[in-house]
Amino acid sequence: MKNFIKTYKKIINLMFIIIFLGSLLYLLSFIKMGYEARQESSLLNSVNINDESKKEVSIENLEEQKNIEISERMLQVQELQKKNEDIVGWIEITNTNINYPVLKGKDNEYYLTHNYKKEKTAKGSIFLNKDCEVITPSTNLLIYGHNMKNGEMFTGLLKYESYEYFLNHPIIRFTTSKEDVEYEIFSIFKSRVYYKSEKNVFRFYNFINAENEEEYNEFIKKAKESSIFDTGITPSYGENLITLITCSYHVDDGRFVVIGRELP
Repeated sequence: MKNFIKTYKKIINLMFIIIFLGSLLYLLSFIKMGYEARQESSLLNSVNINDESKKEVSIENLEEQKNIEISERMLQVQELQKKNEDIVGWIEITNTNINYPVLKGKDNEYYLTHNYKKEKTAKGSIFLNKDCEVITPSTNLLIYGHNMKNGEMFTGLLKYESYEYFLNHPIIRFTTSKEDVEYEIFSIFKSRVYYKSEKNVFRFYNFINAENEEEYNEFIKKAKESSIFDTGITPSYGENLITLITCSYHVDDGRFVVIGRELP
């Protein structure tokens, strides 16, 4: 009996040690991810553009950009692309944690698990759908990001379920090497990835380029009908869109979606 009690105590102690070490590792990884996220969100501001760089970039792209006002932010994105050509832009929602480089891979899998340095990480990157274009912008830019427990990446999108939060954060800013654009949010909704067999459902994630005005207007109609609340904003044909997507756990394969229209 005494031997049994000793063995039992050893097992309990061992279990406590394992739980403690597991908790410690989790805490350290949590701290590390938070540190990496802060580094990433401050990356753009760490890029210094001197007058000579401005001159070089402007001359190099003068013919192509002669009718475009080149902002400091656009030049910073161009500099970042020298570190990784997969960086297609920078996304920011003022006064939120959403302030990250946007990547685009050859598929929609790689940047689920890799950062802008191409290092493997559970938080992945904010990334653009592989079929979207930013040089000649697609009608709708589909941008994805993880819903993280520590609040980083696109977790903050879920706060848009509050009308007050929407009113205080109505603008998405997306900067590429060619454009520095603001989008006005007009639709916010919960959805999911649908099975191929399901009919008459809103597969918002399939809309990238509008073939015609009718297709565009149909997408806008469904997006507004799906919205949690009426924003009072209705895009018109010809206005480009941006769609931000993260996971939501209200259903299996759930998604939380925020859509904006380009401001002039």
